[in-house]
Amino acid sequence: MAHLSTKSYGNERGLSCCSRQWAADSHCALLHGYSFGFNFVFAAEQLDKRGWVLDFGKGGFGPIKDWLHDMFDHTLLVAADDPQRPVLEALGEQGLARVRIVEGTSCERMAELAFHKASEIVAAATGGRCWVESVECSEHASNSAIYRSSAAVEQLAAAERLQAELARS
Repeated sequence: MAHLSTKSYGNERGLSCCSRQWAADSHCALLHGYSFGFNFVFAAEQLDKRGWVLDFGKGGFGPIKDWLHDMFDHTLLVAADDPQRPVLEALGEQGLARVRIVEGTSCERMAELAFHKASEIVAAATGGRCWVESVECSEHASNSAIYRSSAAVEQLAAAERLQAELARS
């Protein structure tokens, strides 16, 4: 069984950004804002020399924190396929918004985006010893979505098989 550790970067941190669900048949098609929160689950079969899955300071989570602020702090998220993309990008060109073009603006897409970026950072920081098991993105206390890749599920299963084999030895 792999060791798991979690890091929450809650809604109270103030990652305030604006977006819209352009294809929604509701008020969600309008520009609106949230202070996103993220919960990361990290896994490792082997702990580091300090007994940690991941350093939550500068050597591990720090670059993820920096990316979260760059991506979501006072930004306008625009879906790549938003038909009003040129209008929204013009806000950035006029200095009225820090525009970020993303695959989609749902919590599901934000969890996936954060998962992939955190995975890249964690792999580099730990030499592949640690991996991201899942990422949850919340708009507020009532709405959230979780992204867990197939590779992470397979890696966790492989770690559990290895642990079982070691226990039998």
